[in-house]
Amino acid sequence: MKDKPRTEDQLLPYDIIEAATRGDITAINSVLAHFEGYIAALATRTLYDEHGCPCQYLDPELKRRLETKLIVRVLKFKLV
Repeated sequence: MKDKPRTEDQLLPYDIIEAATRGDITAINSVLAHFEGYIAALATRTLYDEHGCPCQYLDPELKRRLETKLIVRVLKFKLV
């Protein structure tokens, strides 16, 4: 299955990325907000109750760790 091409409104503006790589807190928060849904999806776990029924659970520790890794990578990112 082919991926749909992304539209302009789905991408982070270049100036936000540039500011985030320089350590601008507002820009970093914009990057985190942009990836919030993806991070939440990655941090969602399936737990099972005593009857064996599945239950979705957002692991806050894992979410925090993923956000921290994203921040570190953004700060290390080199623009050409």
